[in-house]
Amino acid sequence: MGHQRDPEHYQALVDMGSNGIRVSISDLSPHGARVMPTIYQDRYGISVFDAQYESGRKVPIPQAVVNDVLDGLLRFKRTCEDFQVRGDRVRVVATEATRNALNSEDFRQQIEDRTGWRVEMLAKEEEGRIGAMGVASSFGSIKGLVMDLGGGSMQMTWMISADGEIKTSPKGAVSFPYGAAALMMRLGEVGIQGHDTLRDEMAKNFERALGELDIPESLLRDAEEEGGLALYLSGGGFRGWGYILMSLHSVKPYPIPIINGFRVTESSFLPNIEEYSDPASTFRISSRRASQVPAVSFLIKALTQSIPSISYIHFAQGGIREGLLFSSLPASIRSQHPLIAATQSYAPSSTGPLLRILEASIPKSRTPPTSADPPSSLRSPVFLRSLIHILYAHASFPKDIRAAAALRSTTAGLLGDAHGLSHEDRALLALVLCERWGGELSRTDEGFLSQLQALAGPRASWWAKYIGRSAGGIGEMFPAGVVREGEAELVRVDVRWGEEEKTAVVEETVDVLLSTAIDGLEAAALEWGEGIRKVGKKKSFIGGREGWGIKVRSIVEGLEG
Repeated sequence: MGHQRDPEHYQALVDMGSNGIRVSISDLSPHGARVMPTIYQDRYGISVFDAQYESGRKVPIPQAVVNDVLDGLLRFKRTCEDFQVRGDRVRVVATEATRNALNSEDFRQQIEDRTGWRVEMLAKEEEGRIGAMGVASSFGSIKGLVMDLGGGSMQMTWMISADGEIKTSPKGAVSFPYGAAALMMRLGEVGIQGHDTLRDEMAKNFERALGELDIPESLLRDAEEEGGLALYLSGGGFRGWGYILMSLHSVKPYPIPIINGFRVTESSFLPNIEEYSDPASTFRISSRRASQVPAVSFLIKALTQSIPSISYIHFAQGGIREGLLFSSLPASIRSQHPLIAATQSYAPSSTGPLLRILEASIPKSRTPPTSADPPSSLRSPVFLRSLIHILYAHASFPKDIRAAAALRSTTAGLLGDAHGLSHEDRALLALVLCERWGGELSRTDEGFLSQLQALAGPRASWWAKYIGRSAGGIGEMFPAGVVREGEAELVRVDVRWGEEEKTAVVEETVDVLLSTAIDGLEAAALEWGEGIRKVGKKKSFIGGREGWGIKVRSIVEGLEG
């Protein structure tokens, strides 16, 4: 389970942005490179953009700020040496704030003289393309508009990303001088009386850009069918906004404090920010970022004014750093689903046979589908294979905490650092894994369970319990994750929809027939059948006896449950 790290595959990156300098070391070993595991990361709160302005007048980057940057980079160089990163696998890139500095050449030369690292300057168009690749790394697939909000500028393009193939506008990304810090300065210059004029100017520029980007007809048709274009947002300004929306979510406290994969509807995208008195008190919002909230709010109002209809807004962690890493990966790795890549190092040797047994234990959706059918997100081949991958990962934990550790595995445990997972996948996988280990929790974790269930919804939460109990039964039958040759055919699972007549009511049921011809596994099959039968009891319904659930009738070797 897991794999050994090899410094030969380490890649160090320095991303010199407008609002700060991000440094990181990532493990790009082929096994798991899709989620770009981070070995080390830090951020130096040095704003190269702010340093270039005194009383509204542009000045060279002061030498004191240059010295701060040099100190940080020298410290990171020492860290790279301690992690045994090869010298030719360190990359330093800079964006608009460095590119436009009055003393840009001298600044970059000082860095090279002191560290031996040459600073790569990203052109505006390249910055937009790399940023878009960072967003692509943050999701299994993408279909919509991609925007990256930095301190000095904002980039916009469209993207269709699936199975490792990434299509964006042939014209690249359109860059606007509306970064969070730059826009704050502009708002101060025009004053309140000029806000309407500036917003109209921005909206017209956004509308013009949408025309110039040549959005494919297929993307526009899909948007019309799905209620609008999807937006994928990255960059510190947008991420800060995402954390504010997370704090205002109807599920309180919001159980997944990871910005990547968080999404909202258009109606939730622009709350009454004037009533949000203290953004600096919000998790992951610095005082500097809080000061830029009015500018981000202003920008979003202009965006929503220029885009006819929006379906969902997805927030991404991926930016320049992630885009540079993702761009370096071969298409065969980029095509992997993040959930598969994040879990495959834990995979048991008999993944295929175990997966076939699990799939057989889940009732198929009917035609036409009904509101009782298992959600497609829980039946997808990606989700079920990933579940089998990580089915045994908590086996070594004390029995007292297995369910709790599994419940938190996607937020603060084994998969907490996995890049590219949606919040839906994190919530559902956590709920299934918790039940796989029996679902028994201390009061410390019961609240967290309730929050995840509220996020997933009652139907998905109940089916997560059912699938988790089935996965637990499989784990009990094959505790080493080994299905011997020919044994998969000796485990029979037949699941059908049924009905049970009660007084003046016909209740829907899930009918499960389990049998095994493998010597010694009969008792495990009986436990499996009893486990899923209990999930169908009213006391196990989501929301209590009057909540959501389906009766399960199980038969194991002639014993009816």
